[in-house]
Amino acid sequence: MFDISFMEILIISMVALIVVGPERLPQVARTLGHLFGRCRNFVYGIKTDIHNEIRMEELKKMHASVHETAQDIEHSFRQEIDELKSVSDIASLEKVSATAQAEVKSSVDSSPTSSSSPSQQQTLEVDGAKQADSDKEQK
Repeated sequence: MFDISFMEILIISMVALIVVGPERLPQVARTLGHLFGRCRNFVYGIKTDIHNEIRMEELKKMHASVHETAQDIEHSFRQEIDELKSVSDIASLEKVSATAQAEVKSSVDSSPTSSSSPSQQQTLEVDGAKQADSDKEQK
């Protein structure tokens, strides 16, 4: 900790023996050792508190980063799901449209005369309305 050689410690002890005296020297040494230990524990406590605060800040930053990444992933998943839903809706509308067109062709091909019965006319009108609705939804 300190750069004190053995000779320097010996000189300090001789001066302390002369100044304090041989009767009080053990008590003063114990008191100094006790104070030195308390100072060392105080410094260690401060170092530990600073280290813990630094770790907490790092953990908070890491938590924010992970939370941000999770939100980005969730957002991209939602976009993909919405895109798949729209593609699915378009595909189902195309199937309905193709089915309606096939029904109209089959009903037109199966009627021998140009005059249709009222029920066939209603079917054609309903199919036409479905076709118009599907065209609007596609746009």
